[in-house]
Parts: sequence; C-alpha cells; structure tokens
Amino acid sequence: MAACSTDNDGEKTIVPEPPVQVIAGENLIICNEGNWQSDNGQLSYYDGSTGKMTNQWFRSINGIKLGDTPNDILHVNDTLIAIAVNWSNIIQYIHPDGKACGATENVPNNRRMCTDGKYLYITSYAHICGDRIFTKGYVAKIDLRTKDVVATCETGWEPEGIRLYDGRLYVANTGGYSFSEAHEYETTVQVIDAATMKTLRTIDTGCINLYGEMSQAGRFLCINSCGDYYDVKPKTVILDCETERYHVFDFPCTYNTTDGKMFYTVGSEFSYNTYEYVYHLYTIDPETMSATYGIYNSTVTEKLKELQSPYELYVSPYTGNIYFTDAKSYATAGFIYGYRSDGTEVFNPQKIYINPAHILAIPNYKDK
Repeated sequence: MAACSTDNDGEKTIVPEPPVQVIAGENLIICNEGNWQSDNGQLSYYDGSTGKMTNQWFRSINGIKLGDTPNDILHVNDTLIAIAVNWSNIIQYIHPDGKACGATENVPNNRRMCTDGKYLYITSYAHICGDRIFTKGYVAKIDLRTKDVVATCETGWEPEGIRLYDGRLYVANTGGYSFSEAHEYETTVQVIDAATMKTLRTIDTGCINLYGEMSQAGRFLCINSCGDYYDVKPKTVILDCETERYHVFDFPCTYNTTDGKMFYTVGSEFSYNTYEYVYHLYTIDPETMSATYGIYNSTVTEKLKELQSPYELYVSPYTGNIYFTDAKSYATAGFIYGYRSDGTEVFNPQKIYINPAHILAIPNYKDK
C-alpha cells in the first residue's frame, strides 16, 4: 500500500508507506546482583542473532561499574531502561544498547519499579528522600524527562513490589526488618492514587512479609508471602485489582512471572528450624483461582527440579520463550537457561555472573 500527496503544482506523488515490522527474535539483558556490599553488580547481554553472551556488558560500554546489588530492571520504552541499584542508592538509566543516559540519586535503599511511560514509581525501605522524612518506607514518583523525584507517598515498613492498574499503585509491604527493628511484619497491600500520590486504602491479606517479585496479568497480581522462616509458612496471594478481593494458596511464589494469562511460580521455602529448602513449582490460573503442578511443559518442569538454587523465572512478552536462572552457591557464577513453549532449547545453558536475579527481553525486528 502507498499514500498519495499533492505538491504545490497540483501533481500527485506516490509516497511509499514504511514497511511493516515483525519480531524476528530477541536479545536478553540479565541483571546480576553480585554479593551485597561487594559493589560487584553486573549486566550480562545475550545477542539473539549471534548467540553470544557478554558479561560485564555495562562496564565494557561505559567504563564504570554498575554498582552494589542491582535488584530490579524495567523496560520503560523503546529508548529507555531503568535499573534500581539498591545499595548504591541510585536508579541508573541506560539505552537498549547499554549506554548510560542519566541517574536518579536521591532514593536510597530503592527496591522495585513500575511505570506508565511518563513517570517511574519506585519503592524504598529508607526513611528519607531529599528533604522529606518518613517514619516507615515510601514510594517515589520520578519524572522521566528530568529524572527528578516530583512526589512521594509514605507506605508501610519496607515496601517491596509495586504495580500500576487503572491509575492506582498497588504496593506490597513486608516489614522485613522486623527481626532487627522494633516493628512487626506487615500484611498489607497499599493502594495509592498515582496522580495525587495519596493513599486510598490498604488491603489486609492476613499473610505476613509480602516480599519479592510481583507479577501482573491484566487485573490480577501475584504476590509472594515469605512467612517468618520459622513457624509461619509462606503463601501466595492472588489479588484482583477490579474487586480488590484476594485468594491465598498454601505455597510460596518467590520467583514468579506471567504470559499475560497464567502465573508461573517457583516457590522457595526455607526454615531455620530444619535448615532445609523446599521448592514448589506451580501454574496459577487467576480467572479460576486454581493451581496445577508444573510450569509450561514437562521439559521445563524437570529442568527446574534439577537446579541447585533457582533464582529467577521470566516469560518473554515478545516470543513466549521462558528463561530461568540458577544461582548455584550464591557466591560463584550462575547460569541461565532458555526454552520455547514446545520444550526445545533457545540456547545451551549460558554461564553468567553471581546471583542472576532479573531478566529483560529486548525484541529484534525485521521488515515483513
């Protein structure tokens, strides 16, 4: 198809329309946390067209370290990616080619992010943001044009996961420092108006320590409850943002992801009473609030059962491929695995870096 335009002489000129582009594959950015307080966080980059994995990717491009304990990565738009670098107290911004393009430096102890494309919303365990002081934790709202904090909202103790639905932010509070500070574990999801940054209400799930990743499939959220690692068992909370009702499953979802319809979960259950880990592998249908054992297919399920220390689970929104990592001993290089929905490998297991905790797919396009 082509469009017509008319010049000043009344002549019609055929203007060809730009070619339609389709996704031909994808590249991956893997955010490796490194070891806390060791200042050795790294990005690894997998080039889907060449099959090459590059470790120390950020440092090789920018000539500087990424920082200490990066714990979230978010694809804001076609030109911008945000990385929450927790113990370095910055949000680092990069282009998809890895080049650094600014940072926000006044959100200490930052945790998890979500975005509407114009603003970045990020949780923090800290009690300060610029000249603002908080008793507990907070959410900061960052203007992505200026990279400045433009508003904040106080939350419960140690807020973790955050997601946006219909103009409302849903923030999972943990109270995770209760073992060392004079407060209890939290059980609430806080609902905040994203425009005004005012709390609308809290939803008490009855489940403590809502820590870790939070996946979103449309109106539904998948939230992990860690328990207390002694007598209170971990749980999974599925929250319906339309009704704000929730359902609780008797297994954790420490690492969870979604294909937009189903939630896929790997739950890590640890007890200081026994010093044993138990792993749970479930697929959750939020429409029916039902759970079935296994993830994606039998090949993926069996491979996950072989891992020493599962550390991340991610379904690409572009190809539907599923990727997951093994942190091994938590002190040595981990590995990433990739499978298609039919159970075939995307690539052979790839060695990356210490504690590979977050994966982001970047699509490759070609003309149709």
